[in-house]
Amino acid sequence: MGMAISIPRYTIEDLDRFPDDGNRYEILDGYLMVTPAPGIPHQSVAARLQFELTLAAGKTGEAHVIGVGTIERAPATHLEPDILVFPARFSPKLHWRQIDEHWLAVDVLSRGSRVYDRDFKAAAYFALGVTEVWLADPRNLNVEVCRPNGERQVVTDTLRWAVPTLDRIVTIELGEVFKGLE
Repeated sequence: MGMAISIPRYTIEDLDRFPDDGNRYEILDGYLMVTPAPGIPHQSVAARLQFELTLAAGKTGEAHVIGVGTIERAPATHLEPDILVFPARFSPKLHWRQIDEHWLAVDVLSRGSRVYDRDFKAAAYFALGVTEVWLADPRNLNVEVCRPNGERQVVTDTLRWAVPTLDRIVTIELGEVFKGLE
């Protein structure tokens, strides 16, 4: 007779006891996901996207553009998008769990997180109230734009984002974001 396999479940409090070893520790409904530290292509794409978003919405004082951000829902969900954009009405002195409006979550896909980010994490962001999700892919040189209604669009040239509650469209040329990765 076989023995049942038990998978441990974790809480946000448990994460505080994990080592600071360069890995990214996230929990989704209590299930732990550990991904290795990102490589140079991943970080280059994240930095370039964050720069463009900061120029368009962060520098104007209308939004916070944070990389790496955190979205939490106690007791057992703690996700860390590579970039998180939320309204400037939230003080940067608040704790992550006090921020309850998230305009954009961006994850840069890597070998260790590709399936998790696309198949599980994007849907979790929407369940947590994120308005839009971008999955940037340095390998295929594109960004998959995901919306809560299930709509997904793969963009290879010019990325356009309508900033919620503002009358502004952010335009990002992906040729510049993926430059040198071809």
